[in-house]
Amino acid sequence: MKITVSGAGYVGLVTGICLAQIGHDVTCMDVDGEKIRMLQGGKCPIYEPGLDTLLRENATRLRFTTDPQTAYADADVIVIGVGTPEMPDGSCDLRYVYAAADSIARFAQSGTIVAVKSTVPIGTCEQLQTYFNEKTGEKHLRVASNPEFLSQGTAVQDTLHASRIVIGAADEETRGVLRRMVEPFGLPIVETSLCSAEMIKYASNSFLALKISFINEIANLCETVGADVTDVAQGMGYDARIGGQFLRAGVGYGGSCFPKDTKALYWISAHEGQALRTVRAAIDVNEAQKLLPLQKARAVCGDLRGKTAAVLGLAFKPGTDDVRDAPSLKVVSELLKQGARVQAWDPVAAERFAAALPAEVRYCADVADALRGADLCIILTEWDEVRSLTPQDFERTMRIPLVIDGRNCFDPKRFVGTGVTYESIGRRPVRNHAERTDEQ
Repeated sequence: MKITVSGAGYVGLVTGICLAQIGHDVTCMDVDGEKIRMLQGGKCPIYEPGLDTLLRENATRLRFTTDPQTAYADADVIVIGVGTPEMPDGSCDLRYVYAAADSIARFAQSGTIVAVKSTVPIGTCEQLQTYFNEKTGEKHLRVASNPEFLSQGTAVQDTLHASRIVIGAADEETRGVLRRMVEPFGLPIVETSLCSAEMIKYASNSFLALKISFINEIANLCETVGADVTDVAQGMGYDARIGGQFLRAGVGYGGSCFPKDTKALYWISAHEGQALRTVRAAIDVNEAQKLLPLQKARAVCGDLRGKTAAVLGLAFKPGTDDVRDAPSLKVVSELLKQGARVQAWDPVAAERFAAALPAEVRYCADVADALRGADLCIILTEWDEVRSLTPQDFERTMRIPLVIDGRNCFDPKRFVGTGVTYESIGRRPVRNHAERTDEQ
């Protein structure tokens, strides 16, 4: 099949390259000329493990362009994979979806199927169908919903080996075409109405966010009552009705999906008079959790003014350079507000972080450089380079070896009897040196 993907960001580019991997001829269209030039030169504009390899392997089935007429004129299916950022009130910004729709209406051939992969509010696909009917009439473009369920850092694996593929359509002919498009993946296919497919995406992401916020609240209670959240999560996870995934306590979720999608779903529910209180609670817990490392730092250090803080990890999770809604943005911003000096390390996300938060941060070439002379260390991303550290690395390199582990990278027992004070999430602290207060 001839498939065009509108948008060459995380969703669109991974989708397009993986569709080429299963044998389709794919054109990726984007308005960003620099991004397209990189792709035409065989270079990935985003960091996503395995994607650059597939790009090279499928070069003969992939084209990249900024010209919508070239992209849309002879496509059998057009996949919309553009961004849908959140508005200040939490609702979904659809300007990029409708910008793509305008070009599609102008250049697509009659009978083309437009599959919306971008995460959009429930009812958007039906509205797009009306929009195309009014704008093109005789072309009879058919809209479908084909939501994505990929995670950054594992996006290629998540696409090629997904747990399911969801197809939402208003008629059997449209469903049949999309079935033929995705059948080579060899994965379970769920067929629904347009609205149900859109809701599946929001409900899935919001439920996972609920699990994360739930275990983080349990972790905070564990610290108060003396329990260990790692043991609690393990005991919960053995129950097949609960499962162990997304039960790792930490400083909260970030990225391009969970924060945006939970806020959008809550906005939709409130707008419809059916406010989802559990989703609102997940959002509120997550925002508060991001500041927990700072609360722990102040409890041990007192005033942070003049202190040097090593921040290990800026991406919202390992395996990606994405910093959207990453806890690091809030933590570093607050550290600077409180007068601390920040020396940060991340293997891939420093450039994006600097663009998102222009501030006086010293970016370090390696972990040792970030730790050198620091009064405290805050771990925000569980990169392998961080996990491989030993208590002796902290003790030898830092001025004051205080580690606040926002991702529970280490077993606290490793720090007993060392010179390192180790604080984590939902577990007893290991305090091996005198606490420093404002008066010290």
